[in-house]
Amino acid sequence: MSTDTTAYVQWFRQSSPYINAHRGKTFVVMFEGDAIAHPNFTNVVQDIALLNSLGVRLVLIHGARPQINTALRRLGAKSAFHNDLRITDAQALTAVKAAVGYVKADVESHMSVGLPNTPMHGARMRVVSGNFVTARPLGVIDGVDFQHTGEVRRIDHAAITDLLSAGNVVLLSCLGYSPSGEVFNLAVEDVAQQAAISLRADKLILMGGHDGLADNGETLHEVTCGELQQYLGQFDGEARHHAEAALKAVIAGVPRAHLVSYLNDGAMLEELFTREGKGTMVTQDPYDQLRAARIEDVGGILELLKPLEDAGILVRRSRELLETEISRFHVIERDGMITACAALYPYSEDRAELACVAVHPSYRGGSRGKQLLEQLEQEARRRQYKQLFILTTRTAHWFIEQGFVAGAVTDLPEERQKLYNFQRNSKVFLKNLL
Repeated sequence: MSTDTTAYVQWFRQSSPYINAHRGKTFVVMFEGDAIAHPNFTNVVQDIALLNSLGVRLVLIHGARPQINTALRRLGAKSAFHNDLRITDAQALTAVKAAVGYVKADVESHMSVGLPNTPMHGARMRVVSGNFVTARPLGVIDGVDFQHTGEVRRIDHAAITDLLSAGNVVLLSCLGYSPSGEVFNLAVEDVAQQAAISLRADKLILMGGHDGLADNGETLHEVTCGELQQYLGQFDGEARHHAEAALKAVIAGVPRAHLVSYLNDGAMLEELFTREGKGTMVTQDPYDQLRAARIEDVGGILELLKPLEDAGILVRRSRELLETEISRFHVIERDGMITACAALYPYSEDRAELACVAVHPSYRGGSRGKQLLEQLEQEARRRQYKQLFILTTRTAHWFIEQGFVAGAVTDLPEERQKLYNFQRNSKVFLKNLL
């Protein structure tokens, strides 16, 4: 088997948990008008078709800002902006209607491709659109009359849910309609976040021109709502709009929002089907869950410990032994995978051993080991232990950095001294708990 084939097979196997997790779930996917005009949009549509074939219920929402600007130029007209929102007068509304109609037809044509020898062959996606968005006028803000620019008043979630249940892909635009028959130009982010909230979607995916959000040039792969609120002031333009939409949606109950790029081929698939992702994920709570281990974690812990046991870094433990000692372990879980673990073994009334500290190779270099150590230190203090000790052959410097100091075998509790393996010649480190 070639290297490329092996990598593909490995990736496909690793994506299986996500395929199972996403089946039957509702995703709201928003893409700007710029995305539709970009050459990579064909690949984006192919990825959407793949999601559809895997059983994901899809609501797509498109913008049309560049297309509206083109339509205005053809009319010899211009439109003003206030707070980065278009002031839609009667002439601009004509351009908006024309542009949205053009984009809708363009999107539907992309999703109708089914030629042999193309990734879309046999996809047969049924795309349905309609007057599912009820809107109202934005009104006068800061003394500025936005005229035909509006905001979402209601999403017809019942009708959309019925269409999704029938296997359709639902397509919404940046237009909304009032009970009196008026048409309003809406911010596409407003439609996306309100649709995700109303439908109780499992994910809101916002496709923009960047690989998610960045802090000082470094991509923020995962942020909680609290963290994102602190970052908001750093963003402007599209990044700011997408960040605010993601934040509002997650605060309102959407479990996760993802910001990915439409420029990079396969970015959405990487974000959804790999643990590392390819953009920014916004969650209410931290994505990594640090918790006490359960009996069903034994297999994951064994898998995590085995490479370290094979290398002689850790003492080998059998499944039977680990099952009896599982209550001593804490783990960090990420999408069902145990990425780190550590255990606390009591010796005497006031001393305990920190053992089996392990972090998956793909997640080293972060703070998982430190998080586990802090958690177990808290647990030790709660149990009124006065000192932690560890035995290590390879990670002495890391423990020194965490406040441990070198000790001797004679510093260990008498019971632990009797179990000391002189052939391993492990170094002893101690940490007093105040």
